[in-house]
Amino acid sequence: MRPPPRGSRQPCGSALGLLALCLAAARALQGQGVSLYIPQAAINATVEEDILLSVDYSCHGVPTIEWKYTSSWGAQKLVEWRPGTQANISRSHQDRLCTFDNGSIQLFSVSVRDSGYYVITVTERLGGSQLGTIVLHVSEILYEDLHFVAVFLAFLAAVAALLISLMWVCNKCAYKFQRKRRHKLTESATEEIELQDVEC
Repeated sequence: MRPPPRGSRQPCGSALGLLALCLAAARALQGQGVSLYIPQAAINATVEEDILLSVDYSCHGVPTIEWKYTSSWGAQKLVEWRPGTQANISRSHQDRLCTFDNGSIQLFSVSVRDSGYYVITVTERLGGSQLGTIVLHVSEILYEDLHFVAVFLAFLAAVAALLISLMWVCNKCAYKFQRKRRHKLTESATEEIELQDVEC
């Protein structure tokens, strides 16, 4: 059997195969490097509530966690931190945001302007990363407005009832006063007629 000629492509083919295998392994490791779990992708809340944007991640090392906020009012970076270190929170949310080592954040006393898309990015040192999105919708508390209207209407009804009662009492008093006056006028007229009869 002859040895393969020098110009054979066999070593080149095995090198390409080895390179492809390494790239596939790197992709597999990168894809498995960070995993992100979001139990609730949409949250409905009312004004003044405290909201937990809950997530959980797993990765080989200590990742960098970043939350961004996007809405019709604009987009901004809320916070960035590495678990175990102090979080870099934006000025707008300095007193309204709390971070947790599992990647979750809590917003305190939300308003309608907090409605929007909250995007979390978990990035590993090796370059692997995962994105996740939570939609938050904050609405006004309608039942408080209805409660105010109901109390106001009850107050108006009570005032109306009081006025009607006072008018009824005034009417009765006026009627009695008129009866007494008529009676006195009748008595005085009768006395005058009697006096005229006596003088005659």
